[in-house]
Amino acid sequence: MADSPNCDLKSLSPLQLFEKVTEQGEKVRALKAGKAPKDEIDAAVRMLLSLKLSYKTSTGQDYQAGLPPKDLVLINNGTTKEEDEDLVDPWNVQTSNAKGVDYDKLIVRFGSSKIDTDLINRIERAIGQKPHHFLRRGIFFSHRDMDQVLDAYENKKPFYLYTGRGPSSQAMHVGHLIPFMFTKWLQEVFDVPLVIQLTDDEKYLWKDMTIEKAYEYARENAKDIIACGFDVNKTFIFSDLDYLGTSAGFYKNIVKVQKHVTFNQVKGIFGFTDSDCIGKISFPAIQAAPSFSSSFPQIFNGKENIQCLIPCAIDQDPYFRMTRDVAPRIGQPKPALLHSVFFPALQGAQTKMSASDPNSSIFLTDTPKQIKTKINKHAFSGGRDTIEEHRKYGGNCDVDVSIMYLTFFLEDDHRLEQLKQAYTSGELLTGELKKVLIETMQPLVAAHQERRKQVTDEIVKQFMTPRKLAFEF
Repeated sequence: MADSPNCDLKSLSPLQLFEKVTEQGEKVRALKAGKAPKDEIDAAVRMLLSLKLSYKTSTGQDYQAGLPPKDLVLINNGTTKEEDEDLVDPWNVQTSNAKGVDYDKLIVRFGSSKIDTDLINRIERAIGQKPHHFLRRGIFFSHRDMDQVLDAYENKKPFYLYTGRGPSSQAMHVGHLIPFMFTKWLQEVFDVPLVIQLTDDEKYLWKDMTIEKAYEYARENAKDIIACGFDVNKTFIFSDLDYLGTSAGFYKNIVKVQKHVTFNQVKGIFGFTDSDCIGKISFPAIQAAPSFSSSFPQIFNGKENIQCLIPCAIDQDPYFRMTRDVAPRIGQPKPALLHSVFFPALQGAQTKMSASDPNSSIFLTDTPKQIKTKINKHAFSGGRDTIEEHRKYGGNCDVDVSIMYLTFFLEDDHRLEQLKQAYTSGELLTGELKKVLIETMQPLVAAHQERRKQVTDEIVKQFMTPRKLAFEF
């Protein structure tokens, strides 16, 4: 191994340097753990020191594991705040661009990998069927180590799925369905176990609500999740407030993560301040723990080496960047991730929806009349100011919320393309496009409501009882 990195370090961004230092540190630990020859370890250490020096020269900061360079809060990696920058963290999504967040820049900023045609084709070959339209349309657009998951699957090695929901309100909106719709598809095509974390503890810590209310919301949200059609024999849903008190494996993993992440690191990753309660500071370890199979001994028979795949919106990625950094140091495999874009508010793609604003989205409790009113009144239009101008110049699909929602929920690729072309040409007016969206969303929400009515408290209890699932490990 050479004493200096093979690439030109000066050409690398601060994030790329950070990732290289992290990777090299893991390599050094692996060589030491494997009792590699001394000269090989020494060469790896020299490369690590060289990378750390380059990182400090580039950023003016000492490398700290799990703490990316501070200028990465800006997508352009500049030193000054620009009006068109995107703000993305686990609690806020803001952009000044009517098209929404620039996801290509976000991939660079977060250091993930784009889900390209090659990966989609590989998934299709592995499962023997057409990939979900969320993949085909770029709704799930970014990943970490999905190739490793496919390697495992092709070699008959097990993996499992983990996703979650922060129960901040009793009623969920249609945007909340996106990760669960996709996770259900993943579970069915790969036939793997699924764990779903309800972070009622997080909502109690962050929101102005009682602990009893947070727990109540968790159970109500569980009914909506179950109504997506998950198999009780293959799915475990758990409330943190419940499960932490019953699983020694879960708590042990939380403590291991807590030991390997410093207060300085969580401040850098999540923006915590000295005035935040200590519960917030320790919470990221709780969201990290389900990434490790030993947190669920009843499902995995105590095995600790089963890789986890996490479908989630990309604003949750900071939790799992931290988790992936810690995993090798506690003897666990890194979780893999599939990242989705954000579901836009009816008023436009500049922000995520808010459960506290009933007009920002279509809620799963809305009546057909409410759905129609919300879309007609609040859905941001990419159409022109007059019919004459629209016929002449056409609509803008890049900013039109009806087109965005149909991209999520209209499964017919040919029909969607027809609508886009007709709207762009001016043949289809905004009111006509909204009518198509109304006719798509009303039956979707009504069908969900019917399925939810069938979810009794007893069924919720079955899903939320720690137990063995229909898999052998």
